[in-house]
Amino acid sequence: MDAGREPVEDSLDTVHRLRALVVELHLLGADFARMHGLHATDLRALICLLDAERNGREATPTWLREQLHLNSASVTALIDRMEKSGHVRRQRDHQDRRRVLIHVTPEAVQLGQSFFGPAIANATNAIGAYSAVQVQTIARFLADMQQSIDAARVSPGDQASIVQTQHVRD
Repeated sequence: MDAGREPVEDSLDTVHRLRALVVELHLLGADFARMHGLHATDLRALICLLDAERNGREATPTWLREQLHLNSASVTALIDRMEKSGHVRRQRDHQDRRRVLIHVTPEAVQLGQSFFGPAIANATNAIGAYSAVQVQTIARFLADMQQSIDAARVSPGDQASIVQTQHVRD
């Protein structure tokens, strides 16, 4: 911490820098989406599905709906659109034929790697300059930031009660 600066100022500066990074990442994603005719939600869905595959998690329409905070009809339309464009494919679960799994196609993976690859390489190179202990601190920081955002997110039920309360006051 700089001498003479208050801890709150340093914390706010860090939050503002983090927000600026999030905005830049969002703009990069928007460029990709625009170049490939994707909706912003399609890109978010692809990211969720790729993360699920990377973590060994099976992705179903219900799971994707929960991740994207969409209703069933919207997620069905999204999957239909992405399947038609060749970005995902549906597959019946071999153990439970009633269940449908969603997979990102190899073509979509390649498309993403060709666009985002340089940014990912730059980021991993930058991270490589830090010691293992520093990387652990960064990982803890990012997990703490994710938890702080999750804690601040208002559930739909809470949002309805907030709106109701505001109308009662007006």
